[in-house]
Amino acid sequence: MHARVLRPRGGPTLVVRPLRHGDVRTVSSVFERLSERSRRTRFNGPKPRLGAAELARLATVDATHHVLVAHVEGEPRPVAIARLVRSGVRAEIAFEVVDAYQRRGIGSALAAELVADARAAGVIEVTAVVASDNPAALALLHRIVTVLEVCLDGPDVLVRGAIARPALAGA
Repeated sequence: MHARVLRPRGGPTLVVRPLRHGDVRTVSSVFERLSERSRRTRFNGPKPRLGAAELARLATVDATHHVLVAHVEGEPRPVAIARLVRSGVRAEIAFEVVDAYQRRGIGSALAAELVADARAAGVIEVTAVVASDNPAALALLHRIVTVLEVCLDGPDVLVRGAIARPALAGA
């Protein structure tokens, strides 16, 4: 996959590209620009830093790990990452947007692009683990998947959703 341009409604134009395998610098750049609250809601608990093993895991790109990175024109560092870890026809998704760019449609646009990639690869169902005090992420998931199940698991919410193929025109 090559870079693509997305234009989120009400947000800046994004250039989205796949993460290169092992690109811990990009992963670190996004993580470092997340507030303590954003880190806690994304990683489901306190996360002052990422260790070397975590960085390596988050920067893994292979047949089962697909990661997209979003850049805004004029911004030298990436502003968001969305990742998918596939297991057969199911996959877990996660996404993070740096604080300065939250609430601009970037997370929705990037996550929707990731789901489209997953659908094209034969994935039919996704799951996500979201902090229960992260209503923005829960709303985003409701916009991009057909929610099948929502379960509380302590301070987290587990969301399972279908990513049905779009209806064909005239069908």
